[in-house]
Amino acid sequence: MRGTFQYAPSMDATTIGALLGAAIDAEDALAELGESIEDEWSYVNDLRQAWTDRLAEVADGPDGTRTASQPEVEAVELAIDEASLIRDPHRAIDWLSTLPQVVLLAVGVAI
Repeated sequence: MRGTFQYAPSMDATTIGALLGAAIDAEDALAELGESIEDEWSYVNDLRQAWTDRLAEVADGPDGTRTASQPEVEAVELAIDEASLIRDPHRAIDWLSTLPQVVLLAVGVAI
């Protein structure tokens, strides 16, 4: 349903790339919620594109094949879980840049 964050991750991931893929899915769900504010559509999609490009760049690089540690998996899962609680479109827009930064920090990759 548009306007409600509906992403629930499955953290069977064992690589950094898989974790970042889950973060990209969560980013897309946040953007969908943020798009419900018509005047912010362009801004929302610019943020989504910039951050999903960065996450995908890391996922497709050498760090992406690295096996994720249990603390990394838990940290990413917690960040995504926290984002999934968002119901306000304005807060979702804020989290479009917050979530990827937290995730990259959690897996030890430069933002």
